[in-house]
Amino acid sequence: MKVVAVTSCATGIAHTYMAAEAIKRVCKQKKYMCKVETQGALGVENKLHAEEISEADLIVIACDVQLRNEERFAAWKDKLIKVGPHDVVRNPEIIFQKG
Repeated sequence: MKVVAVTSCATGIAHTYMAAEAIKRVCKQKKYMCKVETQGALGVENKLHAEEISEADLIVIACDVQLRNEERFAAWKDKLIKVGPHDVVRNPEIIFQKG
């Protein structure tokens, strides 16, 4: 399984990166491929490319602020899940619980 994600929090510091690490950790445990883009205080890091987004089996948006370039995901709503970064930090498994 391929998972891509974007994380961002209100301050763009702690929870942005904590959520990214939580997603990477849970994917590694499940032996899933994973790439996480962060949109934090340093700007966009590890930017997801169109091909990576289209090939993903699951797209996770873990943001509690306006996502930059959100239109990139419009065609893939069927494999997209939105959660709060704080929720992912507390329970990374939430990304696999659609609905």
